[in-house]
Amino acid sequence: MPVFKSIFPFTQEVVAEYEIMSAATVNDCLALSAKAFQQWRKTSFAERSVLMLRVADILIAKRDEYANTITWEMGKTLKEAKAEVEKCATACRYFAEHAEIFLQEVNMPSDASKSYVRYDPIGAILAIMPWNFPFWQVFRFAAPYLMAGNVGLLKHAPNVCGTALAIESIFIEAGFPKGVFQTLIVDVDIVESIINHDIVQGVTLTGSEFAGSQVGAIAGKAIKKSVLELGGSDPLIILEDADMEKAAQVATLSRMQNAGQSCIAAKRFITVGKAKDDFLHQLEIQIQKLKQGDPFNEATTTGPMARIDLAEKIE
Repeated sequence: MPVFKSIFPFTQEVVAEYEIMSAATVNDCLALSAKAFQQWRKTSFAERSVLMLRVADILIAKRDEYANTITWEMGKTLKEAKAEVEKCATACRYFAEHAEIFLQEVNMPSDASKSYVRYDPIGAILAIMPWNFPFWQVFRFAAPYLMAGNVGLLKHAPNVCGTALAIESIFIEAGFPKGVFQTLIVDVDIVESIINHDIVQGVTLTGSEFAGSQVGAIAGKAIKKSVLELGGSDPLIILEDADMEKAAQVATLSRMQNAGQSCIAAKRFITVGKAKDDFLHQLEIQIQKLKQGDPFNEATTTGPMARIDLAEKIE
């Protein structure tokens, strides 16, 4: 059977292999999603909130375990991985406590006897997520979507299958009904058929512009909702009256966090007038403070890139 491999980026050691699901197994998962949705959509916000708060508690209690999995699979420093898990717990608590307020029925003025806006769950949402923030990207989708009464299907990046399965296990441990959140270990060739399945009513993707254009086209053809977060070329602008040392610190963090693998990282530094020379001097000082190496070493500030092909492309 074909497999995905998890490779520790720092040493290129294969740490695990995961069997790719067959079409029959995927169909079973989709059928389970359909069944789970019929019950989950009827639960109250209070019931959902209790479970989502349990998820937050599990994330904090097992933070180090999950952080280790992240670092093994995609190479970010252990410190960054722990912070990512903590951020996920914060998001779960936030939506557990606020979803009912956000989604309450809103009466609207009109000449009709009654006009209102109501938010109803629609079905299964397929999430196609990237490896750079393998926990955060999933939870920022899962927490609000599940609190809204939908069910989730995760197609994660193939190099972080262990992370994807760990996330599924968290929802199971928290007590979410079977089928409400499932991880699909699948390749890209089956994604179109998943989007076209009757139970799937929407798709969200974070990734490249090319991937977004493909997924958006498939969803559009099927008349299904899509939310796409794609690439960017974010500028950081330094004015003449800036605190140059602080500006350089912010610039270095923005560009180099997660080994630079961030869609919201500063990709361009634009200096105004006389700011250039002083800023470049301070930036050089900050860059020299970075220590690249083993992401499990507490002294390391910058881990390896997640995959060797990406490092070669940058080089």
